[in-house]
Formats: sequence, C-alpha cells, structure tokens
Amino acid sequence: MRAMVYRGPYKIRVEEKDIPAIEHPNDAIVRVELAAICGSDLHLYHGMMPDTRVGTTFGHEFIGVVHEVGSSVESLKPGDRVMVPFNISCGSCYFCSRGLLSNCHNVNPNATAVGGIYGYSHTTGGYDGGQAEYVRVPFADVGPTVIPDWMDDEDAVLLTDAVATGYFGAQLGEIREGDTVAVFGAGPIGLVAAKTAWFMGAARVIVIDHLEYRLEKARSFAHAETVNFAELDDVVVHLKRTTDGLGADVAIDAVGAEADGSFLQHVTSAKLKLQGGSPVALNWAIDGVRKGGTVSVVGAYGPIFNAVKFGDALNKGLTLRMNQAPVKRQWPRLFEHIRNGHLKPSELVTHRIPLEHIAEGYHIFSAKLDGCIKPLVVPGAN
Repeated sequence: MRAMVYRGPYKIRVEEKDIPAIEHPNDAIVRVELAAICGSDLHLYHGMMPDTRVGTTFGHEFIGVVHEVGSSVESLKPGDRVMVPFNISCGSCYFCSRGLLSNCHNVNPNATAVGGIYGYSHTTGGYDGGQAEYVRVPFADVGPTVIPDWMDDEDAVLLTDAVATGYFGAQLGEIREGDTVAVFGAGPIGLVAAKTAWFMGAARVIVIDHLEYRLEKARSFAHAETVNFAELDDVVVHLKRTTDGLGADVAIDAVGAEADGSFLQHVTSAKLKLQGGSPVALNWAIDGVRKGGTVSVVGAYGPIFNAVKFGDALNKGLTLRMNQAPVKRQWPRLFEHIRNGHLKPSELVTHRIPLEHIAEGYHIFSAKLDGCIKPLVVPGAN
C-alpha cells in the first residue's frame, strides 16, 4: 500500500509499506477512504513529541470500509463503512469501564497517563495511523462505529477527533446559562468549542487568535466575538476590560504545545525542546478567567515540564479540567446536533489533498498558507 511515512522533523514522504495484517482475533483492517491532518499532527511534524520514530505513519482522524476482520469480531463485517475514534481502547479495563476511553490501561505500554492513539508516536503505543491506504484497527468491537446512512463522509471524519474534542472542551468547562466563555485558538477544535458553547447556555463567546482568516471563520461558523491578540498590548487586560474587570467565567485552551504570543516560551519549547510545549495560551486562560472560574484544556502538550502559572490558578481558586477527548462518548449527542442541522462539521474543511501530495498538505497547514483551516487527505485521489 501507499502510506505517509515520517523521516524526521519537517520530513515526510509517501512510500510503499506492507498492507497491515490481522495480529489479534479482535482486529479489523480498514481501507481508508478519507483521513485528515490535525493540528496535533503538526506537533509530530515539527519534532515536538518525544519518541516519534522514523518510519511511523501519522493520522488519527480517518474513516473507511472494513476490508477484513479477525475471528472474534462480532459487530463489524467486510464492506461496512466505519468511522474510527482516535482513541484505541479495550472497553473493559478500570478506566474504560468508567468512561475514560482515552486513558485505557491495556493498549499502551506507557499507559501511566494516556492510552493508545493512532499514528501519534510511541508515547501513545506506537500504532500506525490512517494517512495511508489501509490501517489496522485493534479492539474492532469497541472503537469503530458504522457511519449512519444520512451522514456525509466529511462530517464523519471530523467526528473522529476535531469535533468531538471541541465539544468535549466546552463540556469540560461546565458552562452555565449566562456564562462568558473565552476560547483560545481558532483552529478546528477551538471553532467547535466556541460554537457548541452556545448549545450549553453561554451568553458570550469570545475567540482569541492572531490569524485574521481564522478569526473570520470564528465569526461566520461559531458566531463569536473575536480578539486578535497581535493587535493588543495585553490580551488578559483586554479580557478583563470587556468583562467588568472580572474575567471570563470559562476559558478553553484549544491551542496546546505551539502557542504563539511569547518569544521566550516559543524558543524554549519549539526550538530548544526544554518544555513539553509553549504554555502561553494556558497561562492566558489562567490569568484571563475570573476568580473561581473554570479552565478547560484540550490543546495537546507533551509529557515533560511546562512553565504553567499554577500558583495563580491556586490563588484564584480555579477549577482545571483536561484530558484527551473520549471520542465515542461524545457521538450520540453530536449525531443529534448534526442530524438536526445545528452543526455542520464539513464547513471547516478548506483543502482536500491526494495522499501522494500529503507533504505539500503538511507544509500548507504548518505554514498557515492559503487560508488553511482543516485539510483532508484522500487516498484514492489523483
């Protein structure tokens, strides 16, 4: 098969790899029809995540058709059209049984924290991802779900991470009716978090970013107020001024490891790799939320030290909530929103890239070229 292969920071190419085989009776092999490049894939691409090994295939957002199933698989059969959550989970361990599907204890040798994730380094289990023509899907009776007949493919593929994670970010904020919600980052996850904050009762939604084309999308897709932090001396002071001096009730960090806004933080994290990511957005969230408020974190960070303002969070009495999204847990409500016309994930898609040109797709997305918000990867396209 043809697959995207990592060759080092900023170096990827498409190569021939063996079609994956059934390794366990509960496996399935899925022929990928549509995948996506996620903002967190860029952390791998830029060399931000430890133990990202040469030869790895990225891609944790994908849908496809079941090609083959193991002898124990009962819920799927060849020919089924499926969406696959980015979490790999067994469904029966201590954590899975409590709904923490992203913290499964049986799918990752390093599972003191995160469970398994497709195509996301050996810190999350070392599984190859879906930016390829075929992918092995473990625990096929647990993760994949047959795509409803009424759902578009592009909506389905965004539900495998970006939409579910954005919704989860708003959910973690425990938004109450009348709340002011500040969302840091106008990428796909931040945009979904902003839009779905309205569903939960928000009275104001403010999106902070520095790229004007993404802020325009926040206005049109999420109907949010927008703030360009590059035009301000201090984004936290601005937030306080627009909230009667108090701060937002809820702040959502939808940026993660490569936040702009501080030269020092960027150099020590992105360049020198002395931190597990630049905590600029997280620190702004801590400082920009009111005393007693809630900070939700769904932006991805690496597993090493970060210079986070924990003392400020303590002294303000903040509630900090965070995790990798348990994707499948979000699907029933998101299916309802999509079917009822309240949410159309495919409105976020700006680029559709043949697998053979995926290196160019990564470059466009990484360099923020051509108004790129969400690129899809099409294995069968020319």
